[in-house]
Amino acid sequence: MKPGIHPPYGPVVFRDRAADYAFLTRSTATSDKTVEWEDGNTYPVIDVEISSASHPFYTGTARVLDTAGRVERFERRYGKRGAR
Repeated sequence: MKPGIHPPYGPVVFRDRAADYAFLTRSTATSDKTVEWEDGNTYPVIDVEISSASHPFYTGTARVLDTAGRVERFERRYGKRGAR
């Protein structure tokens, strides 16, 4: 790697406030806000809107849409395209 062209890569806490969940990882993202982590050290913290703790797909609360019924209803209402 060329020196001086890459952003600093260090520990950062990502916090999902909706799920009250945080995890420590390494990233090039930075923040002016800091938080004291479980190990007693202070790290920059980045608040995120959604994480695996609050995403419907990962929590099992995702809804399955009936797309086949929608297509059939559309075809009944407007007819199949090309069937003239």
